[in-house]
Amino acid sequence: MNAPASATDTLRTALAGLLAGLPPKQAAQAVDRLIANYRGRTPTHAPVLRDRSDVAAYAAYRMPATFEAVCAALDAFADAVPQWTPASHVDIGGGTGAATWAVSATWDGERPVTVLDWAEPALALGREIAATNPALKSAEWHRSRIGAALTIESTDLVTISYVLGELTEADRTVVVDAAAAAAQAVVIIEPGTPDGYTRVIDARDRLIAAGFRIAAPCPHSAACPIVPGEDWCHFSARVSRSSLHRQVKGGSLPYEDEKFSYVAAARFPVAPAPTRVVRKPQIRKGQVLLDLCGPDESLHRETVTKRHGPLYKAARDTEWGDGWPPPEGT
Repeated sequence: MNAPASATDTLRTALAGLLAGLPPKQAAQAVDRLIANYRGRTPTHAPVLRDRSDVAAYAAYRMPATFEAVCAALDAFADAVPQWTPASHVDIGGGTGAATWAVSATWDGERPVTVLDWAEPALALGREIAATNPALKSAEWHRSRIGAALTIESTDLVTISYVLGELTEADRTVVVDAAAAAAQAVVIIEPGTPDGYTRVIDARDRLIAAGFRIAAPCPHSAACPIVPGEDWCHFSARVSRSSLHRQVKGGSLPYEDEKFSYVAAARFPVAPAPTRVVRKPQIRKGQVLLDLCGPDESLHRETVTKRHGPLYKAARDTEWGDGWPPPEGT
């Protein structure tokens, strides 16, 4: 569940040099404060990204991880709607534009793109970074209050990534309902925490009530089988740590795993995965254990052994978040 290498490399190149002249200590302090906010513990009526220093630190540290998580969610969505390509895209609370980069990495071609955010410093930096991506050269970046006053023009696709946790409950409802009213497809991504999952499930319920079909990750549009408070549905995207990343936050490993929860839904017919792998597969001698969410609103474990022939090899190559079984011929 990783973005194409070329897209990732282009984004990293665009991010390089953002922290030039910014003292490492100042950048690290900004990152620490921003991490607390992005985890969604403090809903706020003010922009989280306040100035150029904040935005540069955020983009350097968070944008690659957000990009990979959104790419993973969009990849699963694209698998469920293989004949569909968005003709237009609105990114709500898009900040520096990670989701716009992810959309352009998922579906080739240029399309009208509008990024709405309430932090002008984030929009300014987003424009600057996007200028390096030909697919985003005509994107429009508009300052907008993300809440009760939000207005969205009709569009094919709306993305809302790592935003709902910054809002009050009332504003979350308004934003999700506005997206549902304006779009043919809506993809929402939140941190892969219990609270993030709860926000995603609440949004999922509102989308279904508005007439949407769930395309991913769920194999159905019925109730989530997870018992509230006992577990939560989330996935993981591998993020390579660049030298820029280590500059602002450190870390000895060459990578990190970004945990995220998401829902992707559409007003048109979708073909969700038969079942979804909802935990990291357990590979043991001669067998693979897959924890699956099924179309009958159930969670169950499937054991794939060498007796299953080619399916066993496929199981060994299957990753957390993939659909199961793999399409014929793969």
